[in-house]
Amino acid sequence: MHAAIASAAAGILGNTGKTAIGPWEWELRGTLIVIMAVGVLCGSLYLILGTNLGARLGFLVALTGLAGWMFIMGAVWWTYGKGLLGPDPSWQPVAGKTVIRDPGSLSEVGVLDLSFTPTDDPVADATAVRGLLADSSWKQLNSALPSYAQAGAAGGVFLEESGAYAAGEFAVVGVYEKGGERGPKFWDDRIDFLAFFHKPHYALVEIAPLVPQRTEPGRAPARAVIDTSRPHEYVFMIRDMGSKRVPAAIICISSLVIFLTLCWMLHTRDRRVLVNRSAKALPAKA
Repeated sequence: MHAAIASAAAGILGNTGKTAIGPWEWELRGTLIVIMAVGVLCGSLYLILGTNLGARLGFLVALTGLAGWMFIMGAVWWTYGKGLLGPDPSWQPVAGKTVIRDPGSLSEVGVLDLSFTPTDDPVADATAVRGLLADSSWKQLNSALPSYAQAGAAGGVFLEESGAYAAGEFAVVGVYEKGGERGPKFWDDRIDFLAFFHKPHYALVEIAPLVPQRTEPGRAPARAVIDTSRPHEYVFMIRDMGSKRVPAAIICISSLVIFLTLCWMLHTRDRRVLVNRSAKALPAKA
């Protein structure tokens, strides 16, 4: 039915050849489709109820059914993460200390628990920092994990946006994470469906500068080589858990409140009608 309504609306408005703006197609065509869909689907049910129950009671019953259906739909969306979704989880920069160009500043920004003083050997410094990260409860991720690629890509974007490097001038050589535990959990962490609370989840991306390569027309680019004469740099990020299910939760809870309110109104009306019908009829005046 929705496809038929969309086809009819497109036929009325004509094919302008313009690309729709966004997934909602927020133009005259999209507005007309919504109006026609509500009028046909909801209006047809109200028409049937109105002819049997009356205009006011039919509208109240139809609105109650719509609120109940919206509650069920919102509950399904909320459970499975479908339908109207909010922002997905993503890595965000830590304000004021995202790009750490000096390894000696890692302890000052709270990455390392112990202070570190760089030497003249960048390779030895990078190895020493890895050991200090392990001592500070940082966990190194395997490069085969999807989380490694996601954090590395986000760190590369922040590094390029800061202007420190351009694309192709650095390589991600390590990704570390810390925190992010969920709670509360029960029965040796077997029951975790109530774990709605999270500790801050941090990620540290280790960047190594590359040796500048000459590019010649018609030849494949040279293999990237890490510049061992320059110190490694780091990108400090925090995980934003997003609000993917928040819109569905709002629809579910608000629809439930409206549904219960309308049910209470219907119940109150039925009791009032019952009292009126059970009352004794007044004698007619002569």
